[in-house]
Amino acid sequence: MPELPEVETVRKTLVQLVQDRQIVDSEVSWPRMIKKPDDVEAFRFLLAGQTIRNISRKGKFLIFNLDDYALVSHLRMEGKYSIGGGEADKHTHVRFFLDDHRELHYRDVRKFGTMHLFPAGTEYDVAPLAKLGPEPMEGSFTPEYLQRIFAKTTRNVKAVLLDQAAVAGLGNIYVDEALFRAGIFPGIAAASLDRRAVARVHRETIETLGAAIEAGGTSIRSYLNGNGEMGYFQQQLYVYGSKGHPCKRCGSEIERAVVAGRGTHYCPSCQCS
Repeated sequence: MPELPEVETVRKTLVQLVQDRQIVDSEVSWPRMIKKPDDVEAFRFLLAGQTIRNISRKGKFLIFNLDDYALVSHLRMEGKYSIGGGEADKHTHVRFFLDDHRELHYRDVRKFGTMHLFPAGTEYDVAPLAKLGPEPMEGSFTPEYLQRIFAKTTRNVKAVLLDQAAVAGLGNIYVDEALFRAGIFPGIAAASLDRRAVARVHRETIETLGAAIEAGGTSIRSYLNGNGEMGYFQQQLYVYGSKGHPCKRCGSEIERAVVAGRGTHYCPSCQCS
């Protein structure tokens, strides 16, 4: 699933491609993707004539800011936006026809992506955005905030960081990488971490995401940005996907375990706390 850096990279690309373009019409071939309104024809009617004024993001959600509405889109496992034209393939489930005769396509092999259309200014008042916690790039994500949410749970540190209601935007790749850089074992109880350990988790989470955004995200499976380009942060990964390989810091063999229900990669020497 694309995480915060990948979604941010898609956002930046889409701003370059479609900002200030008007949606003349749209076509939906998989109605179950449209969650609000629950009628596809109403969705199409409300979008017609709306101009894409900006594209923002919260956690893993893209937000198309239109004249009168906000279109909230989640890519889920395999969703991709691209500029297309003419015939769309069988995996293109939503087409936005633009005023410059181009088409913005939403393609999703697994059909898990979602779209919600809200009146502008109300999108943060209800689910799905209302359920999200702060993301690491926001000012409200402080060491003190992290300490508070760690202190009031019995869960391990990875489970808390994966919880979108606690921290928005993180997923399996970047939690594993941030915890490696912080020297923290993913399965340790979050409440057991002292202030210095929490500060390391806080710092390395922000720095890991920042480096990933700069590299255009991580292309592990099928991630591409809106121009069809892959990210390059996978070249900087320390542990994710490296089971059996030597740790780049100490040479110990990277191990894999299931933590918080997810395949988890870690160095048993560097992450002993």
